[in-house]
Amino acid sequence: MKQGELVYTGKAKSLYRTDTPGHLYVRFRDDITAFDGGKKDVLASKGSLNAMVSAKIFSLLEDNGIPTHFVRREGDCGMIVRDLRMIPLEVIVRNIAAGSLSRNYPVPEGMHLDPPIIVIDYKDDLLRDPMLNDDIIVTALRLVSREELAEIKALALRVNAVLRRFFAEIGITLVDFKLEFGRDADRIVVGDEISMDSMRLWDTATGVSLDKDVYRFGKGDVLAVYREVAARALSGDEQK
Repeated sequence: MKQGELVYTGKAKSLYRTDTPGHLYVRFRDDITAFDGGKKDVLASKGSLNAMVSAKIFSLLEDNGIPTHFVRREGDCGMIVRDLRMIPLEVIVRNIAAGSLSRNYPVPEGMHLDPPIIVIDYKDDLLRDPMLNDDIIVTALRLVSREELAEIKALALRVNAVLRRFFAEIGITLVDFKLEFGRDADRIVVGDEISMDSMRLWDTATGVSLDKDVYRFGKGDVLAVYREVAARALSGDEQK
């Protein structure tokens, strides 16, 4: 793979063109941020940990028939993905009440949500990612059709089912997570990343955080936590 020009830089990832048309190289950087960039640091090896977990999860989704942009892992800190036309929505699936759901509503943290709740935000840092409803998405912003929105929600729930089983098998509770979607020709697929940066994970036995909340709220060594999640997530691969 020959790395080409930089096409996008986010809070913790950079995207580059490659020598294969339609493919991008995603490099996971060691940056970590919280509170809309109000807190930020650089943590050595953090990028490689997120890259390996994200690649593992995308491979798992593909194996379960869920379409994603993933092509392959590339080096220690990267992935090769298909170039999507991204839809500026953040789709959050919540299995247990936590975070902003408990801060902003009279919903106690730890409450199990059955069926899971789907919350959709408009992806725009300047607007602070406001929450949307279906009518705003379809009629006002015209980002997707009502049928496509239903497809996005159905895909999100399929992802949730696969990931809940996967994490339960390694002693981790999937509390909530964020997905992004894009258009690959005439179909909608899962894009972006799925890593400790975009999931809320609790150790099933102890209830301690195994995600970026450790960094957000100064709960301990976030790199040690990320290493623990990566070790559990990849433990089955090492035994093959």
